[in-house]
Amino acid sequence: MNNSVNYNEVALNLLNERGIRLEDIADLVMYLQNKYVVGLTQEECLENVKQVLTKREVQMAVITGIELDRQAENAQFIKPLNDLLMNDEPLYGLDEILALAIVNVYGSIGFTNYGYIDKVKPGILEKLNEKDSNRCHTFLDDIVGAIAASAASRIAHSDKSKRSITH
Repeated sequence: MNNSVNYNEVALNLLNERGIRLEDIADLVMYLQNKYVVGLTQEECLENVKQVLTKREVQMAVITGIELDRQAENAQFIKPLNDLLMNDEPLYGLDEILALAIVNVYGSIGFTNYGYIDKVKPGILEKLNEKDSNRCHTFLDDIVGAIAASAASRIAHSDKSKRSITH
């Protein structure tokens, strides 16, 4: 592995190139956690998104997923695989597997957060899920949802008001 590569920078640049702002992901985190964490701020959500993106496993998933989407846009895969990716075929499932690799870093709450946000598709996820014949977001929408779910999990694990047990 080339240790001189800054994988975090590569992942952030790829997200930016695909029109994803970290603030968009922070909005999803707020959506997931605002009714559970009193006084949660957008800045806290954004900081947790940034922390999730410092994990090498997350960086690798971002890079891999975005590159797979880009290759599909350029028809670099055999048929029917390219068609499955361009149409975000619901039974394909490997896009969710890559996303689960991200949430796995943050425990079982990450899985439930991801499942929920992937189902309701709020905010930027709704936009990414719209079909555009020229763009492929098969992996990107799941990656963005997984980053948000992971950041929400970090917040849930660190929320001091939830840690104390009262009798």
